[in-house]
Amino acid sequence: MVSTFADTNNLLNINCMTIDNLDPKCVWKNFYALTQIPRPSKKEWRAVDFMENFGKSLGLETIRDEVGNIIIRKPATPGMENRKGVILQGHLDMVPQNNNDVQHDWENDPVETYIDGEWVKAKGTTLGADNGLGCAVAMAVLESKDLVHGPVEALFTIDEETGMTGAQALKGGILEGDILINLDSETEGELYVGCAGGLDTDAEFRFKPEGISKDMDLFRITIKGLRGGHSGMEINEGRANSNKLMARILLPLLRDFKGELVSIDGGNMRNAIPREAEAVIALPEKKAAKALKAVEAAAADIKHEYAPIDPGLEVIVEKTKGYKKIIPSDTALNIVKALLACPCNVDRMSLAIPGLVETSNNLAIVKTEDKKVGVKTLMRGSSDSAKYALRDAIQSALELGGAKVKFSGGYSGWQPNMESDILRTMKETYKALYGKEPEVKAIHAGLECGILSTNYPHWDMISCGPTLMSPHSPDERLLIPTVEKFWNFIKEVLKNIPVK
Repeated sequence: MVSTFADTNNLLNINCMTIDNLDPKCVWKNFYALTQIPRPSKKEWRAVDFMENFGKSLGLETIRDEVGNIIIRKPATPGMENRKGVILQGHLDMVPQNNNDVQHDWENDPVETYIDGEWVKAKGTTLGADNGLGCAVAMAVLESKDLVHGPVEALFTIDEETGMTGAQALKGGILEGDILINLDSETEGELYVGCAGGLDTDAEFRFKPEGISKDMDLFRITIKGLRGGHSGMEINEGRANSNKLMARILLPLLRDFKGELVSIDGGNMRNAIPREAEAVIALPEKKAAKALKAVEAAAADIKHEYAPIDPGLEVIVEKTKGYKKIIPSDTALNIVKALLACPCNVDRMSLAIPGLVETSNNLAIVKTEDKKVGVKTLMRGSSDSAKYALRDAIQSALELGGAKVKFSGGYSGWQPNMESDILRTMKETYKALYGKEPEVKAIHAGLECGILSTNYPHWDMISCGPTLMSPHSPDERLLIPTVEKFWNFIKEVLKNIPVK
């Protein structure tokens, strides 16, 4: 159970504040600074420049590697020179998601934040607390004048959200520390000691466009109002996937009512559960009314099914015009069938760790272009063998529909070490601070730990963070009281790091 503020007056006072005035100010001011820097994945170079200048401004050794990862070293405080070196690690990029009714230029606009009760939120966009808050904590450690700690290095990686290319490109021998504390977990009071691996799917259905048949009415079908969210952290909740729902609605229109598909589009980030989808379809004039009643009935069924988890789901049908070309009927039907058959959401739960998703797949992006429909998915798996079995199922479904399928971006998971020294230290420190032991878990999401250990196999690793809800969606929010708890925890952990 999360903590709550004691009285209404405190809440009113907080709601009138800006986030850089929240406590601890040393953390919040840094997070606010990061919200002002556009840093979508693949385009986070201003954040890289910012962090490089930040390290140099403190007079600390600052390294920028070939791909843009930033490493900043801070010497041990007096009397702590004999402690193991600690690497505080976070990623600089963020998932750029905004609601359709919100105008946001992700390459130029800052994130607009506001305080809502105990939560920090963004106005219609992702907040970027994943992983801006973790980076802000590392920055606060680097610039502190009164913390007690051994040798500290801060590692700020790039492109975690769309390929983990920063972690993959990090060369061995640059970092000197013994312990990696990843600051990218999303529940205060939990310590993560393992994570899933991942694999990207890219499929293409190619076709030669044809002209629309005579006596056809054109309609645009829109699915919106879904919660979306993180394709790892929240895949277990059964949230609706807009691409799956659109295929479900389209199938009878193509199969039973002889409709013709102009286009199908949904989702825009591989690691975000798609919240919206749109299709343009041509229906025979004589069958249009009956077909639309079928859509209405299907929409009612879907809304009823998903009401407990996606109460905002909407299916909107509007007449449209101006389209001249369609996807050939056989190809269109095969595409829709392939989307329906493609594994999506949770595939299998772990038999070893109760409550942990073992394998999943996010049917993330469907996009119609001139002569092709592209499909992108992200699968995750705790074990490589289970992940590859899911890969084969995805490939089979898409190839049976006529797609060309490729896989890329594969990375292995991070296997737990329950005898870890840093795990023992952090459990003892948390209990001393808060009177209870933290929960020790593995996570069905991609953390950089497993990749980083490839070139640094000796590292003792753990992941932790404050409480963050609905990352990778415009509903992303950060629980204010947990930030101070997390900051105090990190300070004490650094004080208690084992000797070499």
